Amino acid sequence: MLKLYDTTVSSRLLLGTARYPSPTVLAQAVQSSGSEIVTVSLRRETSGGKTGGAFFNLIKELGVRVLPNTAGCHSAPEAILTAKMAREVFATDWIKLEVIGHHDSLQPDVFELVEAARILASEGFSVFPYTTDDIVVAEKLLAVGCQVLMPWCAPIGSAAGPRNPAALTAMRAAFPEIPLIVDAGIGRPSHATTVMELGYDAVLLNTAVAGASDPASMASAFAKAIDAGHLAYRSGMLEPRDMAVPSTPVIGKGVFA
Repeated sequence: MLKLYDTTVSSRLLLGTARYPSPTVLAQAVQSSGSEIVTVSLRRETSGGKTGGAFFNLIKELGVRVLPNTAGCHSAPEAILTAKMAREVFATDWIKLEVIGHHDSLQPDVFELVEAARILASEGFSVFPYTTDDIVVAEKLLAVGCQVLMPWCAPIGSAAGPRNPAALTAMRAAFPEIPLIVDAGIGRPSHATTVMELGYDAVLLNTAVAGASDPASMASAFAKAIDAGHLAYRSGMLEPRDMAVPSTPVIGKGVFA
């Protein structure tokens, strides 16, 4: 079981809801994933059309916990306003906080991120900050009231997988009691297994499922991969060795003259 603020869930897969070919495919993917938490971008769904209401109704019908996000925001004031709007629409204090600083890499602006997190936490929000794998930034986010951290393993939508496993390992070691959710850059189920084997608590992904030829099957594959990685970490994996170690003992072996 995984506890995130005031909620305990059994699934360690958080699923995004953008870029699916149809609402039906989205619903099938969520059901196949077993995910109990989905992210929704308020700005994305309410801009450029009148389908926002229908989309929000679909999400409610799925019976999952909604984690609104501030995708598309580039400053603390913009993210704070979006978070407050999302709280009104979805009746939740949860917010995935994104404050983008670079248009090409979609890397977080960590300075604006910490400031937005400070204000939102002080106003009663449960903040899930999308951040880098920088330990100093992580410490500042925790200091202003965040109880969960969501470091990237690669740029959003890149499907590159963990680019800096050493940094992710160091973050896990630095914050052993804090829920850590890898967010962004996961492209394959094997990537998800890898980060879970590092001791991470969950994975949030979107593009890798929504962009698959069969999103429902891919969602199921990711769910199994995440469970496998978590179980492997909890079971105690062997560390790599420089030399071979025989699995069959030498003692008692027959000797032929």
